[in-house]
Amino acid sequence: MYYPEPIEHLITNLTKLPGIGRKTATRLAFFLLNANRDYVLELSKSLVDIKDRIRLCSICFNLTEKDPCEICTDEKREKDILCVVEEPSHMMVIESSFPNHYRFHILHGVINPLEGIGPDDIRLNELKERIKKEQIKEIIIATNPNIEGNTTAYYIGEVLKGFDIRITRIAFGIPIGGDIIYTDPQTIKSSLDNRKELH
Repeated sequence: MYYPEPIEHLITNLTKLPGIGRKTATRLAFFLLNANRDYVLELSKSLVDIKDRIRLCSICFNLTEKDPCEICTDEKREKDILCVVEEPSHMMVIESSFPNHYRFHILHGVINPLEGIGPDDIRLNELKERIKKEQIKEIIIATNPNIEGNTTAYYIGEVLKGFDIRITRIAFGIPIGGDIIYTDPQTIKSSLDNRKELH
């Protein structure tokens, strides 16, 4: 069954969202059709705002409105430790466990040869530059405990062997194959407290 063109167009666009099939997209489209006009306008404005106002921090590659981001400009944080994570959402989970403690470096991905993602496709060169420039003494690698996360962690360890720094990997109370974003703050805190030397 096909609906009038504006509804069909909305359904088609909603199915492009991750995890949204046609049935769910249709339900969402009709919810929006019946919603208050002010809500729909506010929703559309928020969608445009994230495209117009959000950028990557030029230092850590966090999502931010201002560059550098608030975390990078926070003078109270550990200056010589960097916590390396896969995505901004992972950084937020760790930040909720250790508020105002660590500075971060966000890779925006992991090494995954099956998907054509190599070391040059994530922010590893920028990490090396930061270590030199900021006189970093420890790197905490907080990638997920799955094949791609572990591969990336060990690759980072190999690449950084020539630097005079401590390289640690967080200890996981997270199941193998799990995802940091779904882990409770206490488990994250325990994992960071019990991190191990990578070499």
